[in-house]
Amino acid sequence: MSGKAHLSLIERAKKARLNAFAPYSRFKVGAAVLSGSGKIYSGCNMENASYGLTVCAERNAVAAMVAAGEREIMAVAVVTDLKTPASPCGACRQVIAEFGPGAKIVMANLKGAVQVRSLSALLPLQFKKQKK
Repeated sequence: MSGKAHLSLIERAKKARLNAFAPYSRFKVGAAVLSGSGKIYSGCNMENASYGLTVCAERNAVAAMVAAGEREIMAVAVVTDLKTPASPCGACRQVIAEFGPGAKIVMANLKGAVQVRSLSALLPLQFKKQKK
């Protein structure tokens, strides 16, 4: 994945972040998923007064991809306003692994800092359903 592709994914995640619904934490997150077809799907976090029902930006972006009929993730970008880029939470890592066990994870902040890791580096022991 080229630097230009990273920037495109980051820009889409930044744009999605603007729509985040985070009245409780005030922690807005945007995500963008690059699918196997080359299309980009974005999502933002959506909090709920019943905190356990909050949905992360990454899972919303993956859900948008799946709703469009796609099943392969090549890369995911996550954008926050933290001092250093943030990685997806454990639940999001596992959801990404379902469709992109070899995906690249691009983590960025609003100041231009970027880190890229493989999903396998962030989630070395991915859960996989055992075949009988």
